[in-house]
Amino acid sequence: MADRLTRIAIVSSDRCKPKKCRQECKKSCPVVKTGKLCIEVTPASKIAFISEELCIGCGICVKKCPFEAIQIINLPKDLDKDTTHRYGPNTFKLHRLPVPRPGQVLGLVGTNGIGKSTALKVLAGKLKPNLGRYNNPPDWQEILTYFRGSELQNYFTRILEDNLKAIIKPQYVDHIPKAVQGNVGQVLDQKDERDMKAKLCIDLELNQVIDRNVGDLSGGELQRFAIAVVAIQNAEIYMFDEPSSYLDVKQRLKAAQVVRSLLRPNSYVIVVEHDLSVLDYLSDFICCLYGKPGAYGVVTLPFSVREGINIFLAGFVPTENLRFRDESLIFKVAETPQESAEEIQTYQRYKYPTMSKTQGNFKLSVIEGEFTDSQIIVMLGENGTGKTTFIRMLAGLLRPDVVEDTDVEIPEFNVSYKPQKISPKFQSTVRHLLHQKIRDSYMHPQFTTDVMKPLQIEQLMDQEVVNLSGGELQRVALCLCLGKPADIYLIDEPSAYLDSEQRIVASKVIKRFILHAKKTAFVVEHDFIMATYLADKVIVYEGQASVDCTANAPQSLVSGMNRFLSHLDITFRRDPTNYRPRINKLDSTKDREQKAAGSYYYLDD
Repeated sequence: MADRLTRIAIVSSDRCKPKKCRQECKKSCPVVKTGKLCIEVTPASKIAFISEELCIGCGICVKKCPFEAIQIINLPKDLDKDTTHRYGPNTFKLHRLPVPRPGQVLGLVGTNGIGKSTALKVLAGKLKPNLGRYNNPPDWQEILTYFRGSELQNYFTRILEDNLKAIIKPQYVDHIPKAVQGNVGQVLDQKDERDMKAKLCIDLELNQVIDRNVGDLSGGELQRFAIAVVAIQNAEIYMFDEPSSYLDVKQRLKAAQVVRSLLRPNSYVIVVEHDLSVLDYLSDFICCLYGKPGAYGVVTLPFSVREGINIFLAGFVPTENLRFRDESLIFKVAETPQESAEEIQTYQRYKYPTMSKTQGNFKLSVIEGEFTDSQIIVMLGENGTGKTTFIRMLAGLLRPDVVEDTDVEIPEFNVSYKPQKISPKFQSTVRHLLHQKIRDSYMHPQFTTDVMKPLQIEQLMDQEVVNLSGGELQRVALCLCLGKPADIYLIDEPSAYLDSEQRIVASKVIKRFILHAKKTAFVVEHDFIMATYLADKVIVYEGQASVDCTANAPQSLVSGMNRFLSHLDITFRRDPTNYRPRINKLDSTKDREQKAAGSYYYLDD
């Protein structure tokens, strides 16, 4: 019996449609044929029920289900003892919990749908862990006995005796305007319990929008506002669910410093973050989550920051001797094929002229530059420096200003553009959308292997476009952008909403596609690890955001990064095991050494 318990059956509630099928799962189940109720579907039931006790794990129902609604998963041996929470029969299950420590920042890293937000809810006391018994949930006394001897026992005791207040900054900041009315200044005044409003508004650059209505804020402004609302209140537990989405590199570091400033000897700070360089900068220790998205998630023991992130990237937990991903992820910056002389002739060179564009009281000046095909050019700059404006000028959507006597001619390019904000209006399934927009690519086997398979578009085919989550929409948008035939692919913030693993996959997809198709891509990206992985050349934006900015000519990765980082006053080193860029703590020995040598971006090991 012992080995039979370590199996879970997941029935996806939005895919299982018993009224539209012939109940193949039930008819084909060998256990049902012996007269036991392993799979039950009654005319009244909304979805099928699978008994995990009776299931023998043959997987026939998985193959037979016409809607692919069933997963049967064999769990690692010892997990069934430490289930923390399960939402109901045949649903997601979380094993173990991250252990927060007072006075330190705990970082959580793992893919989407693996239980990070569930873990936050439990730790905030907003969700009572049922230890897997959703039929007869335990009372708190039993839960405390269960966690006896671990740091969590005293943590939950403190929450119960109600001397802990927990605040969560939600993951989706776009929903805030629905819940919060009024202007930014008023809301912050109401919440200001620590008398920190003035300082936070400077740190998070909120003074420009202090009189604006919350409903009129952009994504980045909402994000900074949400961080301020949490940081301004008095609490013992602060939780931040993805604090860096929509923010540029400079704002990410500021936000990280604000989060760290909340530490007190007996307060807890917990952060879920997909930008690994920010997570690294923020945290004191890290718990990884692994498992199968939407089915089960397991939380590891706490590791040191470097070790935790490296374990996540390697896909192997040494303490449990368990591999949870087939291949490890490393960030070797490849030498571009353009180094060798005999290949130079084969590359098409393109030029764009010096040009400028004035919009309202913002002026962007572009210094002429050139690029070749099979090249990815990453644009580095803060929000509001005109990166999107430049992209739209190249795409021919905006005319540059006319200068006396000279007519600025931009060469005619065929352009495919993935905008920063994706709003789904298409009223049908993903399959129809791809069929209508990129029919030739979508039918092409090479495109399927290079783009659709790695981005896992297959699983989304029959879903309605309007019901997709942020990360799913982003993957579909990338697929549409790369599927459209063009000379130049303009990709604005491909990492938004994607988790750390999908970001690395997306970077690989973009890189491979651009090389195979011999095209050029211009990418705007604030996730540092992704930007360095993608870039063959970089364009650095300088000047005062939203007033007057200059886009420099494309330059090499190292000199461009150096220039960009010197404006931000931060230095990077590389991790010796997987070469990922790591931010040096301000004024650390390494930070001072690199600044003195003028090498802000450090490539040589």
